[in-house]
Amino acid sequence: MFFVAGAKNTAGSSRGNERRSIYQKFREVDILDKKKTVTALKPGEDRAILLGLGMILSSVMMYFVLGITILRYYADSVWTEEGVCVVLNSTVTADMNCSYNCGSDCWRVSKYPCLQVYVSVNNTGRVSRLSHNEETQDASSECFYVPRCQKDSAAMYAMIMNITDRLKVNQQVLCYYDPGEQQEAVLLTRLYDHSIVFQSLLWPSCMLTGGALIIMMVKLTQYLSRLCEEIGKIKR
Repeated sequence: MFFVAGAKNTAGSSRGNERRSIYQKFREVDILDKKKTVTALKPGEDRAILLGLGMILSSVMMYFVLGITILRYYADSVWTEEGVCVVLNSTVTADMNCSYNCGSDCWRVSKYPCLQVYVSVNNTGRVSRLSHNEETQDASSECFYVPRCQKDSAAMYAMIMNITDRLKVNQQVLCYYDPGEQQEAVLLTRLYDHSIVFQSLLWPSCMLTGGALIIMMVKLTQYLSRLCEEIGKIKR
């Protein structure tokens, strides 16, 4: 009886040891799989965070460049009010000299006709001189449009005549004027209006939002992973 009971106890303990060893093997495999998953996720998370930070840094640099170029010119412009201008007179007054590049250290003189256009702003009786944009106003305070200087002065003359014909057909045009009346001239177009500023800010804003979302998604994934681990520990 003693030998039979001892054999039964030995068999039971061996089966228990086998069960524990099988459980430990499954446990080790489960832990190894989790370690492999964490090891595989960490480099991907690091790359995603670096990508998000790179996008945010690039958007900040783009904001800086836009701030010293487009936004600066847009903020400094005094022609902020949009109105309707009625063309009163458009005449070619004189020929203006300009210089064009003909090679290395070579500059030659050409001529273009100076077109002066006077308009009435919003039917108020205020007569102002019309310029094409801010660049034209800075280049010449007398002429409506300053073409790119070239050797063929006949081509520049034809361009100015074409503008004159269009202004005769379109007597009413949209224009921009200075509400503070610091500038007597009005502009036909602005170099940087609301739409151009919006389009310029759209791309860096999308990059900034995308980079922030990537970092937030990575942090959320890490939080949920830690939360699942804690729940798993509590269940065990």
